[in-house]
Amino acid sequence: MFEQQNILDLKAPYLVYFGDVQGRGYAKTGLGLIKWRPNLCAGQLRLPDCTIDGGIRDMPIAEAVATGVKSLVIGVAPSGGEIPSTWGDDLVHAAQAGLDVVSGMHVKLKDIPNLENAAKESGAKLIDVRCPPAILPIGTGAPRSGMRLLAVGTDCAVGKKYTALSIEREMRRRGWEVDFRATGQTGIMIAGRGIPIDSVVADFLSGAAEAISPSAAADHWDIIEGQGALAHPSYAGVSLGLLHGSQPDALVLCHEANRDIMLGTENKEPFKIQSLLETMELNLKHARRVNPQSRFVGFSVNTSAIPEGERKAVLAHYARETGLPTVDPIIDGASAIVDQIAKEFGPCRAA
Repeated sequence: MFEQQNILDLKAPYLVYFGDVQGRGYAKTGLGLIKWRPNLCAGQLRLPDCTIDGGIRDMPIAEAVATGVKSLVIGVAPSGGEIPSTWGDDLVHAAQAGLDVVSGMHVKLKDIPNLENAAKESGAKLIDVRCPPAILPIGTGAPRSGMRLLAVGTDCAVGKKYTALSIEREMRRRGWEVDFRATGQTGIMIAGRGIPIDSVVADFLSGAAEAISPSAAADHWDIIEGQGALAHPSYAGVSLGLLHGSQPDALVLCHEANRDIMLGTENKEPFKIQSLLETMELNLKHARRVNPQSRFVGFSVNTSAIPEGERKAVLAHYARETGLPTVDPIIDGASAIVDQIAKEFGPCRAA
């Protein structure tokens, strides 16, 4: 049931829609698609106030249709998952032109004024990625076969998805049996399947995480995309559900260098990011409730805000602080972390 309900049928190529987004942290859906599936992303569409550039061709809807684009994918994930009214005209125009409209928002596309009628008239599809299966089990905490790694973070949008994808790619390069398990809208678009954990009713969070990563061969690795942060005042619930349901053998801590205040709290009641060691201790405490052998195997740092000349010193500082192999997976790759996994758990047999 899980596999059939969560396989997406997205028509490529895509026009990535950034609207009027101002911060890269909120543009992670579109930027992630461009990073991991560049061959599927034909262009980007931005409103005049948009400050994000995905580095691909700017393309109006008429040109996108003329060049064979099949879907407009909303590449923004703002707090609360709302679709601003300022985007409505573009979405309706895309549907009228026959483009499927793909959204990872909480709000449903059919609720956008005039959009459903536009899609019906042209034959376009409205695809809401953030729809979990209608039936999910309650988590049991029962052990299951196979090996699992979960990416956890000091905050939201610090690179958990990118870290998991980098580790999966490196394991696959080495011939290991491995799957990337998506838990958020961008990851699901990249992988083609998964469960949007933040849309699951709270009682079923850990059960959904168990369903994402079922029993497997003893040396098969599932690399599970993390969500939120245990210390975040808004998103701790989804993080804990994933941690318990994943029953991770291995954990990788993800962090953005130079970020001190948790995302989304800046203009409200600012919450400082906990220290790395506090974050590790908090995650281990809960991980070991369901898997007493759970341990950290690496530290992933987003160094995009660090000058290149200072990057190595920053990574070395974090390595000393955590005692873990420390990399920026986008720049350095995940080889050092996978080396540590092989050291801790033994190398995986070739696929």
